[in-house]
Amino acid sequence: MLTMDIATQIFEILKRPGCKYLTQVDFKPVLRELLATHPGLEFLQNTPEFQDRYAETVIYRIFYHINRSGNGRLTLRELKRGSLVAAMQHADEEEDINKVLRYFSYEHFYVIYCKFWELDTDHDFFIDRENLIRYGNHALTYRIVDRIFSQAPRKFTSEVEGKMGYEDFVYFMFSEEDKSSQPSLEYWFKCIDLDGNGVLTPNEMQFFYEEQLHRMECMAQEPVLFEDILCQIIDMIAPEREYCITLQDLKRCKLSGNVFNILFNLNKFVAFESRDPFLIRQEREEPALTEWDHFAHREYIRLSMEEDVEDASNGSAEVWDESLEAPF
Repeated sequence: MLTMDIATQIFEILKRPGCKYLTQVDFKPVLRELLATHPGLEFLQNTPEFQDRYAETVIYRIFYHINRSGNGRLTLRELKRGSLVAAMQHADEEEDINKVLRYFSYEHFYVIYCKFWELDTDHDFFIDRENLIRYGNHALTYRIVDRIFSQAPRKFTSEVEGKMGYEDFVYFMFSEEDKSSQPSLEYWFKCIDLDGNGVLTPNEMQFFYEEQLHRMECMAQEPVLFEDILCQIIDMIAPEREYCITLQDLKRCKLSGNVFNILFNLNKFVAFESRDPFLIRQEREEPALTEWDHFAHREYIRLSMEEDVEDASNGSAEVWDESLEAPF
């Protein structure tokens, strides 16, 4: 094996005998070892349930970004094309696990899990339509949430009718918070492509935008007509065939994630229309950081501040029902 490159070595060591791909289970020994030995994760030693949650989340992140076929079978080619090997080497060298932004950051896990916990009001570890509608301060339309629950972008792993599980939520959250990534573009494209013919038409886009228009009117905001929106989208994407947007068209354009915000996320649509100069400058100064990195950083600070306020008021001990385990 010494003659092999490092990605092939990892692949050969982790995969089961006779197998030509890696599954999620194959990564569990790696995460067990990381949790047992990494100085940045020592504080989790006494909470095995959160070690498990952290390990699951890291594995879901790996498969979300690298398993481009989405079949749960990670090939050697996919492993070589992804950034996992570099991230593993980074985790080996870096004592602060939160500086390993790709896959392993504990802060990123904390943000994802807290979001899930907030929405999962009965703490049965499943989320239904009404729970997801509350995501991001009611940012999403009912129509797009219905498409997610129809499992158009991705089949749920929860196996419970009308409910998404934690893994399904991780895939949704990454797609929602970083619409510049290829997995995200594919996720939302499948949602908007109602007839599944590989092309987004004006009719399909209008179907989703109608609800946005209605919400603007309800909030007494000046509504933007679909005709104007369509011109804006076509100018932004410049598709090869006018009024027929393909996934390739979207992947060629750096601003394509905004198309989806326009169609079903009112909060982000409004934010895009009135771009904050500070955020624009921040993005230019830190081009290596993704939309997800910026979001996770902001959310982690917000969650930490809320926790501090709770501790200061001595209410933190009584917040949780004794029969339910608090997330941290």
